[in-house]
Amino acid sequence: TIIKSFHVNLIDILTIQGFDISPQFTYPLFFLLLFVYFTLLFSNIGVIVLIVTEKSLHQPMYILFCNLSVNDLIGNTVLLPQLMAHIISTERLITYNQCVVQAFHSHMFGSASHMILIIMAVDRYVAICHPLRYKSIMTTKTVIGLSASAWGVSLVLVSVLIGLSVRLTRCRSVIQNAYCDNASLFKLSCGDVSINNIYGLFFTVLLFSCSMGGIAVTYFRIALICWVKKNKELKHKAIQTCASHLVLYLIMLWSGFLTIILHRFPNYTDLRKIAYILFHVVPANLNPIIYGWQTRSLRDKIIQIVQRKVAPT
Repeated sequence: TIIKSFHVNLIDILTIQGFDISPQFTYPLFFLLLFVYFTLLFSNIGVIVLIVTEKSLHQPMYILFCNLSVNDLIGNTVLLPQLMAHIISTERLITYNQCVVQAFHSHMFGSASHMILIIMAVDRYVAICHPLRYKSIMTTKTVIGLSASAWGVSLVLVSVLIGLSVRLTRCRSVIQNAYCDNASLFKLSCGDVSINNIYGLFFTVLLFSCSMGGIAVTYFRIALICWVKKNKELKHKAIQTCASHLVLYLIMLWSGFLTIILHRFPNYTDLRKIAYILFHVVPANLNPIIYGWQTRSLRDKIIQIVQRKVAPT
């Protein structure tokens, strides 16, 4: 019984493979990630506080952007602090429960990002193609309902994904990655993981097809309206409001695609790890900058606050 208990406890403590970093690069990489983390914390929290406190920004588009910033904060807070700790630590250990939590939030981050950006595309479509009906269609109640649906659908899909991996018996204790994700969890098992692979493929195809299909349809309709009406003001409005959203989506899409593709090539493990970290940190740092600068109302409020702080000095 004592031996069995010891074995169970041993399996519950996992070793993370991490990065093979030369000693001279350990602290430079640590401080780089620390800078990146504090930057995204400052920018995303700043945008959320600004939108919450400024009544003029209590509009559907900004409420949706708050969802995006909250998702970026949660996703990176679960990943980066532990990653930084493992970079400077000689023992890269994590409990199984911590690994499950990290994998869950990691996939929630990706799934919720796609869902929120789909809703943001619909919001832009209504604003450009049905401007007179915008306020009656995109009410606060509607936006809150759509936001809740985005988080709810992501929660269900990811819960099933992680649940299928948690049910498996474990015979290994090494995470062959720099972080915990679903693939890392089910690779700890020596049993049959065919159901995990099938559902993982279904999850990925469903998420990307809905995301790409939904955004492609909305942008095609926007482009069609602009082409039919041949209105310069409408075209300018479409470019101004859609450019930031499209840039954010493409950055997230390609970094996500790169991670999925590199999973199929075991020889490029370090490149896959880097791609996954970039998938987390690049959009989270660029979202406030691109959206804050491209969105006129938000940009004007930021400039007003900066001028108000600088003026007395």
